[in-house]
Amino acid sequence: MKGDNMSARYIAYKILFDIEVNGNYSNMALNKFLNEADLDDQDKGFVTELVYGILERKRYLDYMINKVSKIKVRKMQHSVRLVLRMGTYQLVHLDGVADYAAINESVNLIKKLDKRSASFVNAVLRNISRSLDDIKSIRLNTVDNLAIYYSYEKWIVEGLVKEYGFERTEAILSALSQKPSIYLRVNRTKLRPEQSMDDLLGKIVEDLRGQGLETSRIDGIEEAIKVKGLKSIDKHPLFREGYVSVQDLSSMLVARIMDPKRESRVLDLCAAPGGKSTHIGELMENTGQVISQDIFDHKIKLMNTYARRLGLKNMEARLGDALVLNEGYIGKFDYVLCDVPCSGMGIVRRKPEIKYKKEEEVLDLPGLQYQILENASAYLREGGQIIYSTCTIFRQENMDVVDKFLANHKDFSLDKLGSIKELLGLGDKAIVKILPDQYEMDGFFICRMKKI
Repeated sequence: MKGDNMSARYIAYKILFDIEVNGNYSNMALNKFLNEADLDDQDKGFVTELVYGILERKRYLDYMINKVSKIKVRKMQHSVRLVLRMGTYQLVHLDGVADYAAINESVNLIKKLDKRSASFVNAVLRNISRSLDDIKSIRLNTVDNLAIYYSYEKWIVEGLVKEYGFERTEAILSALSQKPSIYLRVNRTKLRPEQSMDDLLGKIVEDLRGQGLETSRIDGIEEAIKVKGLKSIDKHPLFREGYVSVQDLSSMLVARIMDPKRESRVLDLCAAPGGKSTHIGELMENTGQVISQDIFDHKIKLMNTYARRLGLKNMEARLGDALVLNEGYIGKFDYVLCDVPCSGMGIVRRKPEIKYKKEEEVLDLPGLQYQILENASAYLREGGQIIYSTCTIFRQENMDVVDKFLANHKDFSLDKLGSIKELLGLGDKAIVKILPDQYEMDGFFICRMKKI
């Protein structure tokens, strides 16, 4: 395979180093190094698979290395640890790379980084290669072993087991280790006069299939299309001309559950990167006003660019902090979306570094989430609605926050859901909890509350 060349592996190493040592985000590190690299698409695919595969299985790779290495992984210097993970990943998980190539290329790479460690890396990888079945074996019968095999911090697996039981936790972790599906959201403001959504989607599906892409429609979410084999969407004419956006189904449900009426005033308090805001603007058919707020200036620019690409004139991104009450917004909005910062446990498939969050990083979240809801309640007019959503599956960030809010705000009640309840087979209660082993969607929590 083409991915066997040195430069692809060296770039993968630099990306992994940037993530592990400099604390960069995986998607940012990948973009940074791949944009600078002179690699063809096949090599870029190889680098991406190597980087994400290693991030997703880091603890399990270390467990296998520790079985044969006299120096434990945590005591190794960065270069040795990262090269051994790369080599082990190729031996265990990449059928397209021959064992001798995985070992030789790893030895060549470590020679470039630290000559003295070459014989050590060679010996460890040869040991792994010789007794692969034994090295791989692990019984999934304890929380510790689940955390090693699926590569999570132990506290996360403990929390899931406490909430969902051992068997369901394993099903959730297994689902979160699958590759995520790609969904496109079709922009309904692109409809020509007299054209139906059905007709517009039919044409887009036809166009994508004509390019050899496997494409299907989604029952119950008429603007959604599932696509397989799509490489770089941002260069695609349908994307550039504003006909489609990339968004997961569970994220699309948020605007659908809001179900905003034409000419409404909507505030999206934590809006970046803007997927839900732009969806709301589209559902309102470019009428009314959507204010998309975020605390970072560069994200405001990105969201305004996003809205322009889609031709949305009813959306405006503004700088603002969801934790600080804005006196000018009080009583002004028909809908407020609180898509709050959260632990992200429902979207691990897309951001594997979430697996390695320390518990102290998430302890303060429910307090922040509640404060955002408090502020949101002041911005609504009577009869208005709050949509509270997270991309996590922990009760303390979801129902516990909602219960506390409703207990302290007798002027709010849970509101009924619209057509989405049929799609998901739910009752009337205005709460949607999607676990990652259901529906082929990201894990999500969405709740709709009405100001009485």
